[in-house]
Amino acid sequence: MASEKSLNIPNTLTWARIILIPVFVGVYYLPESLLSPAHQNLVATVIFIVAAVTDWFDGFLARRLGQTSAFGAFLDPVADKLMVAAALIMLVQLGRIDAIIAVIIIGREITISALREWMARVGASASVAVAFVGKLKTAAQMTAIPLILYNAPLRSVDSRPLGTVLIYVAAVLTLWSMGYYLRKAMPLLQEDQGR
Repeated sequence: MASEKSLNIPNTLTWARIILIPVFVGVYYLPESLLSPAHQNLVATVIFIVAAVTDWFDGFLARRLGQTSAFGAFLDPVADKLMVAAALIMLVQLGRIDAIIAVIIIGREITISALREWMARVGASASVAVAFVGKLKTAAQMTAIPLILYNAPLRSVDSRPLGTVLIYVAAVLTLWSMGYYLRKAMPLLQEDQGR
């Protein structure tokens, strides 16, 4: 039976991800005498990757240990979106991505989160369940961000140009997936407006 306790191992990992966000941002505000720009990039990249790994791990543990909860189901995607938003905003500030990319990705997350909440209230949450295009978007995004954060060659591959290509791919997939979810929800939206 699913545990409804809000304090368990998976939720603790999710809270840890949220706590890592100000640490991640703070890395770029440390003086160069404490951390050089190259080391700032490395530390921020490691923090982001650790957060991404714990995202997978807390979901795995929740299912494995039977510690799923309504609170965990709410908190987990919030933690993910906050970390991605923080990373995108920092990359804009660092001049490594265009603001329009951050606006597209963050705007989509807010829109789809609101849509999912509304669909759940009208009992049609299955209509906006995660689709394959959404998974592709997440994969491209979660690969692109650490590559752009690292901002240095990885063996013979320059991480930033590769990450830049992937973040544009993620932006296109973001718009595509948003259109997909909105199309799925449109009949119910039209029905609701007609009442």
